[in-house]
Amino acid sequence: MAVLLLRLTGPMQSWGLVSRFSHRDTAREPSKSGVIGLLCAALGTPREDDNTVASLAALPMGVRVHREGTPGMDFQTVGGGTIAGAPYGVARAHGGASGTLLSYRDYLSDADFLVGMQTDDVRLLERLDAALRCPRWPLYLGRRSYVPAVAPAMGIVEGALEEALRSAAAPARRRPGDAALPGLIRLVLEAPPGQGEPRYDVPISFHPQRRAFRLRHVTTDFISAPGGARHAHTFASVPEPAI
Repeated sequence: MAVLLLRLTGPMQSWGLVSRFSHRDTAREPSKSGVIGLLCAALGTPREDDNTVASLAALPMGVRVHREGTPGMDFQTVGGGTIAGAPYGVARAHGGASGTLLSYRDYLSDADFLVGMQTDDVRLLERLDAALRCPRWPLYLGRRSYVPAVAPAMGIVEGALEEALRSAAAPARRRPGDAALPGLIRLVLEAPPGQGEPRYDVPISFHPQRRAFRLRHVTTDFISAPGGARHAHTFASVPEPAI
């Protein structure tokens, strides 16, 4: 058994869970669909390749939160103006176009995560690690404009997912003056069906005409930062912050 480690950090990132229409939300840590999307971009996987998506979705995933990040919201407009001399608008459910649409988009500022993906297929992990180091397509943290601040590839370690995330070394600081890790940090791991907190973020297909996702469950533990002892309490979920 082995674990692929990725560090996902940058000025901004967003990991949608229940985004609908003009409001795009973000989870507090990377979603499974977002991480698999990043790996597919590194591999150069076409959107219609459901087999690759299924093979990656089968890998248990965990996240260690080095820095929670600050929630924020920006505003984007779609439509308005003209294209080739004709008015350009946004199609609405009731039909026709209606000028400019304003959308609300949540994000995390200055967050820092360590993500692990576990499997017995070491060759698959080696292929993913190589792709992260030399990606075929650009990598981004949930949205195309949110680029990583450091290269995501952190290598492959032997052992189980939880132990790999607990024992991994603390990340190097991105810049002088960065704060040290807090005394306690979150560890989010996949759980058996029906246990923990539900997350509807396991991709079945990324095809634009048949995008689909299924359910998984996660538990959240608070652990000491690398080098310290494990905290004694385990929690099934953590309340989402107001954004």
